[in-house]
Amino acid sequence: MNLITGATGLLGAHVAFMLLQQGKPVVAMKRRSSDIQKTRKLFSYYTPEADRLFEQIQWVEGDVCDIYTVLEALENIDTVYHCAGYISFTSKDREQLHKINAEGTANVVNACLEKNIRHLIHVSSIATLQNPDIKTNINESVYWKSSPDAADYAISKYNGEREVWRGIEEGLQATIVNPGVIIGPGFWKQGSGQLITELSKGLPVYTSGSTAYIDARNVAEIMLKLAEQQQFGQRFILIEGNYTFKDIFSSISKALGKREPSIQAGYGLLWVGRILDKLKSGITGSARVVTRETIHACMDVNTYDNSKITKLLNYRFIPTQESLAFSCACFLRDTATES
Repeated sequence: MNLITGATGLLGAHVAFMLLQQGKPVVAMKRRSSDIQKTRKLFSYYTPEADRLFEQIQWVEGDVCDIYTVLEALENIDTVYHCAGYISFTSKDREQLHKINAEGTANVVNACLEKNIRHLIHVSSIATLQNPDIKTNINESVYWKSSPDAADYAISKYNGEREVWRGIEEGLQATIVNPGVIIGPGFWKQGSGQLITELSKGLPVYTSGSTAYIDARNVAEIMLKLAEQQQFGQRFILIEGNYTFKDIFSSISKALGKREPSIQAGYGLLWVGRILDKLKSGITGSARVVTRETIHACMDVNTYDNSKITKLLNYRFIPTQESLAFSCACFLRDTATES
């Protein structure tokens, strides 16, 4: 039996979809406030049988921040896909980031140890591979090195990953995956979906940074394959490729029928934007978009190496341009329906 944490999120919903397609039972843990219809909606992007698959999910109420509910959810479970996490690049969310990404993961690890779970697959991030001394060809041998520029999100994910390594030392059979920016449809107010939403408004600027990307379908499929092969005590960088923000912004804009960004924003323009964004947030109560953390992320240039997972599984990734085109097409259909 398979348990998924974060099954109402982009990646967790993809993991649930792929397990169900393979005829495997799914128990999905959700918080009381979670909207499970987001998972049904995601299924509908891929199959006309979304409702049939969705109805096969066994939902259980729980919260990774409450170890007792995690222990209850783990009854009769063999494999845990720990996809629950919190993403924010705003300093005011520091406590929430640590509580969910670090303490929540510690709870999952401890519960898995107590229940003798056969396999835990933990979703971390390439953000935990931060090392100011290594910027190119970053692979699984690169380990965290503290930096004053480190975002609270990266710190929280790193601390969560440390909990999994601690669990492995205590006998837990676990695997860590470090995906890049995950691309997928729906969830238009977070992650790559939020980027598509912003660019649909005709954003004219781009930054000089770069990072790595991967389709959510690839991350989910690889997680299932690692579970089948029982690749314990390791971590794997999961990316399709490395791209500049200009390339990504241009691809999304073209797919949405918008003019490609033509103004390169340097630090000066970004810091002015940060001040204006802070004022807007204070007046309207809207979420911050341009923060110190996002500025550093947008200007940083990093490249990552996916050769370990590629060689292990002889894996071929969905091209990022194809992933973006698919997600943008879904966005256009959704917005047309809403209007």
